[in-house]
Amino acid sequence: MRYFALPLSLLTLLLAGAPVAAGSAEPPFQTAAKQAIVIDYNTGATLLEKNADELMTPSSMSKLMTVYMVFSRLKDGSLKMSDSLPVTETAWKRHYKTDESLMFLPVHGSATVEELLKGVIIQSGNDACSVLAEGLSGNEEAFAADETQVGKGIGLKNSTFKNASGVPEPGHLMTARDLAVLASRLIRDFPDYYPLFAEKSFTYNNIKQDNRNPLIWGDIPGADGLKTGHTEDAGYGEVGSALRNGRRVIVVLNGLPSIKARAEESQRLMEWAFREFDDFHVLKAGEVVGEAPVRDGVKASVPMQVENEVVVTLPRSARSDIQTALSPIEVTAPVAKGSPVGSVTISALGHVERRVPLLAAAEIARLGLIGRLRRQLSALIGR
Repeated sequence: MRYFALPLSLLTLLLAGAPVAAGSAEPPFQTAAKQAIVIDYNTGATLLEKNADELMTPSSMSKLMTVYMVFSRLKDGSLKMSDSLPVTETAWKRHYKTDESLMFLPVHGSATVEELLKGVIIQSGNDACSVLAEGLSGNEEAFAADETQVGKGIGLKNSTFKNASGVPEPGHLMTARDLAVLASRLIRDFPDYYPLFAEKSFTYNNIKQDNRNPLIWGDIPGADGLKTGHTEDAGYGEVGSALRNGRRVIVVLNGLPSIKARAEESQRLMEWAFREFDDFHVLKAGEVVGEAPVRDGVKASVPMQVENEVVVTLPRSARSDIQTALSPIEVTAPVAKGSPVGSVTISALGHVERRVPLLAAAEIARLGLIGRLRRQLSALIGR
């Protein structure tokens, strides 16, 4: 496992790149999941990972990509919650003779986009996924190809979709890290629609079904999503999230042996992340932290500032160990405001340092010829 990636700022989210390697000491915290990752949503810090880049069968957790596609169309206005989509015989036949999770849509009937979304998110209905896929892309194969393309664009580096529901199919693969990225994007990109994940039950066709996500039913303060999954070859999985006092944690795990093990492990990892770690605000947005030397400028130095707030996620015990070290660079006038003038390194005992760019907080004009000559003469006389 690798632990404790320190981010640059609030804007340096999981999508900005791979997490930073951990320090030399590995904390004695393990998980029974075959694949797992725990991230701090606000900073993108990776708190724990195990086989996070290993390709795996994502089961119904890949339905999150289907939801992302629908949310995107709702957000751009090309689809409405009230729009009705037909239940074709093709979509119905994909699932009706199986023991899969179903919304129990009637063949040749119809359902609204809102009903279908609840059927996917709350009931985990595979039939609802197929109806949405046909409605958005014409057929499920085309929809899966669209999912793969859109997924690459939002940072899912190792995900390939072959269907809309997550039914096991050769080549339908994701990684735990990609699922964490996807969860992060759903939360950030669609704040108006994300609350659907916290709904506990939904009744359709006179059949009431409860949300399978154990986190929203358990004793997990702030839990509000996202999706479970299970197949015989992959085991039991969970993509979960909880928000407490402005701090959000995302947990992804897969490969557990039972529903009970999934519920216990997802709760254990979530509580561990909130209990052992915290977000520490190191520098404010625009804060001036020192000066960089300026050659041939009307002023001999320029103030340096960070552009965005700098927040790091660390074990709570490391709070007193946080240190900052400035590395200004000499620049030649003219200096434009906002141009790079150095960096600040943030570190804590036993944890990997991160370097944040520093920008010029003011504009420094270039000295005229006579002024430069006078400065050079003064420097010679002073030797």
